[in-house]
Amino acid sequence: MTYRERSFVPDELTDIELLHAHVRGQRQAFAELLRRHNDHLWQTALRTSYTREDAADCLQDALLSAHRTAASFRAEAEVRSWLHAIVVNACLDRIRRNKTRRAVSLSPENMPEPRDERDNMAELEMSLVIDRALFSLPPDQRTALVAIDLEGYSVAEASAMLGVPEGTIKSRCARARQRLQERLEFLRDPGNRK
Repeated sequence: MTYRERSFVPDELTDIELLHAHVRGQRQAFAELLRRHNDHLWQTALRTSYTREDAADCLQDALLSAHRTAASFRAEAEVRSWLHAIVVNACLDRIRRNKTRRAVSLSPENMPEPRDERDNMAELEMSLVIDRALFSLPPDQRTALVAIDLEGYSVAEASAMLGVPEGTIKSRCARARQRLQERLEFLRDPGNRK
């Protein structure tokens, strides 16, 4: 891929041009990439990690790694996908290092009851219930499910990002959906809805 030299105006450059500018030493280029993709990368880290603190640490580790290894980017995927994969891998590495998985009790008596009226607090409570169920999944299933169902990546894209065959992505998503359905079955009770 040839790169056409032009003045550095961050808003006018594509992600790949910004990455090339960073490799050449343009100091603001990587910061602009982060500005463009920070929200997505933070949400990815939150959904893949067990705690906000781990997500913050993983995101920082991932961004440092991306900063250092930018020259090795081969443009086989979008820059955003490349950054996404680095964040997911940093989160999975941390989970492996910790080797302890938080146990979350999913018994009905420990789960917050959905409120009858739909307000911000009820939505927050529901979000917490769903997050608990999501984070009870094994990390490999959770990352596949997040990539496909929440981030909207295709099976092929998720397969490339996570470095596993497409069939593995499909089976991980199927198992994760089955587990979530079992864990959230109590929400189908008409008494739990308005």
